[in-house]
Parts: sequence; structure tokens; C-alpha cells
Amino acid sequence: MKRRLNVVLAGAVTMVLAGCSLAPAYKVPDAPVANQYKEQPQSQGPWVLAQPSDQLARDGWWKVYGDSQLDDLQQRLLAHNADLEAALAHFEQSQAFYRQTRANLSPQVSVSGNAQRDRESDTKPLRGATSPAWYNSFTAVGEIDYEVDLWGRVRNEVAASKDQAIAAAADLASAQLSLQAQLADSYIVLRGLDQQLDLLKQSTDAFAKALQLTQTLHQGGIVSGLDVARAQTQLSSVKSQWSQTQAQRELVEHAIAVLVGESPSTFTIASNTKTIVLPTVPTTVPSTLLQRRPDIAAAERRTAASNAQIGVARAAYFPSLSLGVQGGYQSDVYGGLLSTPNRIWAFGPNILMDIFDGGRRKAQVAAAKAATEEAGAKYRGVVLNAFQQVEDNLVQLDRLGNARVDQKDASDAAQHSLDLAMDRYKQGAVGYLDVVQAQTTALDAQRSLLDLDTRQLRSSVQLIRALGGGWSTDALANAWKKRPEAK
Repeated sequence: MKRRLNVVLAGAVTMVLAGCSLAPAYKVPDAPVANQYKEQPQSQGPWVLAQPSDQLARDGWWKVYGDSQLDDLQQRLLAHNADLEAALAHFEQSQAFYRQTRANLSPQVSVSGNAQRDRESDTKPLRGATSPAWYNSFTAVGEIDYEVDLWGRVRNEVAASKDQAIAAAADLASAQLSLQAQLADSYIVLRGLDQQLDLLKQSTDAFAKALQLTQTLHQGGIVSGLDVARAQTQLSSVKSQWSQTQAQRELVEHAIAVLVGESPSTFTIASNTKTIVLPTVPTTVPSTLLQRRPDIAAAERRTAASNAQIGVARAAYFPSLSLGVQGGYQSDVYGGLLSTPNRIWAFGPNILMDIFDGGRRKAQVAAAKAATEEAGAKYRGVVLNAFQQVEDNLVQLDRLGNARVDQKDASDAAQHSLDLAMDRYKQGAVGYLDVVQAQTTALDAQRSLLDLDTRQLRSSVQLIRALGGGWSTDALANAWKKRPEAK
């Protein structure tokens, strides 16, 4: 009875110890979070304070721009982008490593067999006089080994690998968001260049007519050849600008081709001068950004993984206990190997503990703590960088919006000045130099207006990206739960 009680007590103690963990209690690193964005309350910009129903769609945030071709390109990016495929493969590697680590929680079962012919040395020490010099050995053995996780070393390793796998899932979402934003940005630039090219084409036609007018007046002896030269200079200059802008467009088109997994040699996007309307971007209070940025989620999970590794390093100070069971058959003849007289078996615990290691374990604990501090500092850096990106793009949208209003007035005034200059030139009231100056000013003003439109749209894309593009930690949790490897 006493022996049975001792066995029960020993088992209970083992179970209690197996529930221990030497990892510190994890706490998300502190990061400075404001109550509201600095730029948001000061002016009316293209954003609104989001209500629960106003959040951007996670699987199609770019649809706020209302462009079907952009939507098609985004779908092609998801299907064929090489960088996204690499990020997915990295995520799958982390999933496999997690499953590999988790397997250490289970007993390890193995079987082995051996058949060999042996010869002993004639001068073997203590060899019996009747021992044969030649003999056979046939063995078939099964073995079960299990490490009793007394100090939580294995569990902390599993927790760390799971956190790393979740971080890799967030990395995948972050890479996808980055590539989608890059594609949207490039597409908006392309459309802006299409508008620039259209303006330059219209200017080329207008300047060609102006040159024809000066040539006619010159032939009639009304104006000098200087006016003709100036008109020709203007026409050639705008043609040069068109060629330069076309080259920029082709480079952007090539970049889009790579993003969607196509060869730039065969990829073409037709010109489209339709205006993309600046969308309204729903924003929230800064604290929600911590749940809406995949890069923040990844940094936080890596901090948790590093914290678990402290428990792994600390467990090395304590003895490890493993249980082993071995059984099988062994004989010097093959026939009848699996018979009762040939049975062999062994079982029992194995305890291992390092007594002196020259400070190795102490250094490992110090390294794990330092790694956790490093991960926490990186997390705070990611958070601060996220807030900066939001603030940058909010102020960009606001200031560019104000600038556009003034630039529209300047463009209208410049066009009016050009119309007046041409009318007065035809009447002989001014020289062609006044027309040239008006043409240059009007073209520059119109191009600046188009450029501001493009920059505003690009800032809106970057604001959406900075806000997480509709992503949330709920999406990360759901994605993890849906994968059979995570169960």
C-alpha cells in the first residue's frame, strides 16, 4: 500500500512540475499612442472619422477608386506576383517548423532491425574458453521515448515557434498590402502621365497652329522671322516634353508588368485619360492602428516569441527527465527469432543535468533577454513609424488639397492670359514674345495642376496603406484558425 502511495505521489509531483514554465509573464511593450491624429481635426480633408460600417474592405480596398482595370490588375497581382509567392512560401516554411517543434510534445516511437555476422578477437580480454569466435546476431526492437517537460522547455519552444509562424502570417499580409499599394500607386502615376500626354498633345496642336499663324504673318511682311523662330522653339519644346513624358509612362508600365507577373516585352496598358476621383478614406483613432497594421502584429508576435525563448534558456539550469521503453527480440539464429525465449525489454527513466558548463547557460539566458529587449524596441519603432506614415499622408492630403485650389485659380488665370495674348497678337498690339511667355505659363500651370491631382491620389493610397488597408488582427486570427496545420 505504501509503495502504491509513493508511486501516486511521484506521479502527481511530476504532473505539477510538467505544468511549470520559466518564461517571464509576457506583456506587450509600451508604445506612445496619442488620443487623436494631429492633422485630422484641423481641416476638412478627404477622410472621415470611421464608424464600424465604414472600414475599408480587406479584400478590395482599392475599389474605392472605382476603376475596373485597377481591380483586374490587383487580381492578377494576387495570382502571379513573384514576391508574393516567395512570401507565401516563407509563411509555409514557418508553419512546417511549428509542426516540427510541436511534435516534440508527443512520444517518439521508432523500430529497428539488425542482422549481422560477428567475429571476436582471439585475444579479447576475459573471453570465455567456450565463447565462439564466429557467431550471428539478429535483432528486432521497438522503442518509445518521451521527454517529461518538467520546466516548460518544450512548451516554450512550441509557443515561440507558433508566435513566429503567426508573425510570418502577418508578414505575408504586410507584403501583400505593400505590393497592392505599390501597384495602385503605379497605376495612378500611369493615369496621371496619360493626362499629361493628352495635355501635351493638345498643346502641340495649339502651338503648331500658332506657328502656322506666325509663318503666314511673316510671309505677309507683318512680323519678323524672330516670331517664327520663337513659335518654332515653343513647338519643338512641347514635342520634347511629350517624348520625355512618354518615356516615363513606358517605365511605369514596365514596373506594373513585373508586379502582375507579366513580361514587360508583351505587356501593354491602353491610354486612359478618365479622371480618378479622390476617394474618402475612413480613419479611426490612433489606438486602433495597433490592430490594423500587419507589420505591427508581426513585430508584437516576435517579441512574444523572444520572451518564450527566455523560458527555454532558463530550463537548461534544471535536469531533464525522459522516459524510455524498449522491447523486441534477439537471437543468434534467424529462424524462430520472434519466439518467447528470444524476448528482450528495458524500461526506466533517464535524468540528465549539466553541473559545470563554463557559463554557457548564463550566457544563453542573457542572450535571450537581450533578444527580447531588441524585439520590444523594434516593436516600438514599427508603431512610431506607422503613426508617422499616417500623419505624413494626412498632412499631405490636406496641404495638397489647399495647393490644388490655388493652382486651379492660377491655371484658369494663365489660360485667360494666353487667350488675351493671342487675340492681341493677331491684332498686332503685342509681340510674339508675350504669346510665348503666356504659352509657357499656361502649360506649366496646367501640368502642375495635373501633377497635384496625381500626388493627392498617391497620398490617399499611402494613407490607406498606413491605416492597414482594411486588415485587422481578427483577420490574422481567422486565417490561422482556418489552416489545418495550426490546430
